[in-house]
Amino acid sequence: MRSLPLWKTPDLFELLTDLQTLGVRFPERADLGVHRRAGAGPSDHKAVRIGDQTIMVPIHTRSAADSPFEVRELHAHGGVLYRDARAIMAIDFAQVPRFYQRATAEGVPYWKIATLHAQDVLATTVLQKCVRYGNRDKACQFCAIGQSLAAGATIVEKSPAQLAEVARAAVELDGVRHAVLTTGTPPSPDRGAETLAACTAAMRRAVPELPIQAQCEPPADFAWFRHLADAGVATLGMHLEAVSEPVRKRIMPGKAEVPVSAYFEAFAAAVEVFGRGQVTTYILAGLGDTHAEILAVSERLAKLGVYPFVVPFVPIGGTPLASHPPPSAAGMSTLLRELASVLARHGLSSEQVRAGCGRCGACSTLRSAEASHA
Repeated sequence: MRSLPLWKTPDLFELLTDLQTLGVRFPERADLGVHRRAGAGPSDHKAVRIGDQTIMVPIHTRSAADSPFEVRELHAHGGVLYRDARAIMAIDFAQVPRFYQRATAEGVPYWKIATLHAQDVLATTVLQKCVRYGNRDKACQFCAIGQSLAAGATIVEKSPAQLAEVARAAVELDGVRHAVLTTGTPPSPDRGAETLAACTAAMRRAVPELPIQAQCEPPADFAWFRHLADAGVATLGMHLEAVSEPVRKRIMPGKAEVPVSAYFEAFAAAVEVFGRGQVTTYILAGLGDTHAEILAVSERLAKLGVYPFVVPFVPIGGTPLASHPPPSAAGMSTLLRELASVLARHGLSSEQVRAGCGRCGACSTLRSAEASHA
């Protein structure tokens, strides 16, 4: 692993935050290896390893095209990171996992069923469609869940048997250490929990040691939390994305029909089942919420035992928010340092989270902020 400073060692947290907010440029026609366009999760990104940390860095966004960061001197495993034409350090890239070379008996490539996120996370969108996607009056404006399906990069629904098969291979061939199962929201009151439970149970039978996070909207019946836990779900993610009602109604009008107060009822019930630190939520900084609003909600969440995973919003091409500017790097740095203090005050940390986004930490520099705060 090379991470040797070439001119001076920058503050690691500040560097990672700058990279994740501003993105990075690559030479034209460069072989980018493992990277993602569209879909759910860290889209239009590439996994970059700096020091002992892996982060998802935007490379296909408009802001990345104007970034002061670029990678030169490319080779099979990495390159040299420059800022404003000054060399900073050597960096490494996530390599193509070996399980990508396999396919099911029906001929479906494993990479269409689940993908490698960051360094050691198996991730999939179990149902690659949503009751709101494509509905201008209801859809989340940042969502690109249908784009990867339209591009032929995935399949519409992954079966429990398929996911079990891929999970076993990912663990055996590539040392995957935990998994994330998310889903588009179906038109049923369980909000996808039934499918997530079935898939988790199959994966756990195939790989009992693999911790799994399931992610869905709050089900109408909170009894689904116990069903998910009984199926083997280690942590549960229910994502607010935005925290103030005006921003939620503007950015995700359909999802905002379930108010923040209802999410907190669900969070409280879920913590009773999964325990403190094993329920998480994803918050996108830069959609319009103020830092004060994000920190106030994060304080409530942390007090309840929910880990608030705050990430910089990265606009995805082809979505209504494609031209929306990302938050400033300086603003994200301040916000995440203050959030790290909130987490410490309530005894929460990414190290406690057993599986999922909070444990991975690659879509935010919150983990680095926690480390610098300790």
